[in-house]
Amino acid sequence: MINQDTIDTLRKTEVGARRLFIDGTPVDAQSGASLEVISPIDGRPFARIADGGVADVDRAVASARKAFAKGSWSRAAPALRKKVLTKFAELVEKHALELAVLGVRDNGTEIGMAYKAEPLSAAGTIRYYGEAIDKVYGEIAPTADNVLGLIHKEPLGVVGVIVPWNFPLMIGAWKIAPALAAGNSIVVKPPEIASLTLLRLAELAVEAGLPEGVFNVVTGRGSVAGEALGLHMDVDAIAFTGSGPVGRRLLEYAARSNLKRVFLELGGKSPNIVFADAPDLKQAAVVSANGIFRNSGQVCVAGSRLLVQASVYDRFMDELLKATTKLKVGDPLDLGSDIGAVSSAEQLTKNLGFVAKAVEEGARLVTGGERILAGTGGSYMAPTIFENVTETMQLAREEVFGPVLGVMRFETEEEAVRLANATVYGLASAVWTSNLSTAHRMVRAINAGVVHVNTYGGADITVPLGGFKQSGFGRDKSLHAIEKYTDLKTAWISLN
Repeated sequence: MINQDTIDTLRKTEVGARRLFIDGTPVDAQSGASLEVISPIDGRPFARIADGGVADVDRAVASARKAFAKGSWSRAAPALRKKVLTKFAELVEKHALELAVLGVRDNGTEIGMAYKAEPLSAAGTIRYYGEAIDKVYGEIAPTADNVLGLIHKEPLGVVGVIVPWNFPLMIGAWKIAPALAAGNSIVVKPPEIASLTLLRLAELAVEAGLPEGVFNVVTGRGSVAGEALGLHMDVDAIAFTGSGPVGRRLLEYAARSNLKRVFLELGGKSPNIVFADAPDLKQAAVVSANGIFRNSGQVCVAGSRLLVQASVYDRFMDELLKATTKLKVGDPLDLGSDIGAVSSAEQLTKNLGFVAKAVEEGARLVTGGERILAGTGGSYMAPTIFENVTETMQLAREEVFGPVLGVMRFETEEEAVRLANATVYGLASAVWTSNLSTAHRMVRAINAGVVHVNTYGGADITVPLGGFKQSGFGRDKSLHAIEKYTDLKTAWISLN
């Protein structure tokens, strides 16, 4: 149980300058350069991180390769890896509030959500893959009697992990944990505006018993350190969550370098579809509001396009507005806040640009649409709802990644399917209906990697997360994720 006094104490903790983490120890960037860390809570600097460059990425990759070749982790018995990862998960849980507060100071997520979604989720993910890895078997092929065909599963080698700023621990763990469990070494490139928790995570990994060089972190700018990782000739795979343009560049870097594997999760413009026979319209409205406005809309699976059947449109919109106005935006380190800060002043400006464009294109602003709490110096935005949105508007086509909801109405199931699929993205979606047949038809008809039914969000580690179309093809979570970080090797043995 967390309490406000402990949070307030941790809020005052001096962070200072954080260094890179290479070969099991903190080190300075070779250039000596650093970046200022600005908290979106109040717009003030509270830490510095090393501004890693190409030389630092080279050092980290060399460290990871050396550790992989040494074999103390890559060739360790799965039971040993399980033991270390279990200890790792325990340490993350032990330091959960420290990690949560540090992350909130970095990116502005409300503490109630951050505590569960970041360190506690990361610990659960690490434990899940630690427990799973000694249950992953190779195969024996069905061959003739005079031949033995064996299919071995081996780690890839060095995996580059590039994570976004909205949930760096949770999303980082989705990639880090299965990669480590499979026996790989990793080099993590955190986001410039949310690096602190991943640096701390690396320290806890070594404390848990992970050999030096297996877990490396290079902070810095994506255009420098991220590009260097993508182009590196000795990186075997890149696991990335972030924007489409950066994902495209990583594919280009793979082609220009060593044809490394690239796994991409690139966000979405997810439809949330409410039929007239939804089991509980009030509950659907509450969940839908949370599905777009929690973490200031900075969630890749956010239900940012709301489709409501015409016969219940007015009633549902009344409930949605009630649910939205009850949400309190405020200091993310205050347990009384439902919504925290937008991650940065730059992101806030981008969000307000989408609002202006929606008004210009003829959408009707129902509520919000403005910066609030400006006197704090932080980046806060009111939950924003537009209706009369059409499928050709920017608000219906592009990912805002902010607390901005576009609402459309539909008459028939066929129209709902057409509107839902009228996007280049295909990450998540939801359907609210009491009709089991409708639910099954919609699950099959919607082009998305996740279809929620009578809920939005909440899918746990046991099922995969990933998208269709321009939402990418990098499945995180579930046992399937381990497949990304392993290679298949055939042994064909003559028994004559």
